[in-house]
Amino acid sequence: MFHKFLKVSDACPHCGEALHHHRADDFPAYLVIAIVGHILVPIILSVETHIAPPVGVSMALWPSIALAMALGLLQPVKGAVVAIQWFGGLHGFDSAKKARQAAAAAVGASGA
Repeated sequence: MFHKFLKVSDACPHCGEALHHHRADDFPAYLVIAIVGHILVPIILSVETHIAPPVGVSMALWPSIALAMALGLLQPVKGAVVAIQWFGGLHGFDSAKKARQAAAAAVGASGA
């Protein structure tokens, strides 16, 4: 789906589905921030409360973990946002959804 780290290909390399009209914008980054925050904040609070590592360790450890988590989640979350748009027929994917529904109706009609 991607031809660069966060650049969605114009079309799917496997099926040829047009992907150029997606509108993921900043929503994947917002979701990643929310996910990383909900996972990392309780861990940080627990470690800082119970272990109380030196400040230097905390200043090196937590931003590094947050950055690694954010970079690791950004591409899958963006892919999921584009997939949700495709499945829902949003932002230019309406013709693809209509084609899927017509194909499903044709298969249903021929099988009945």
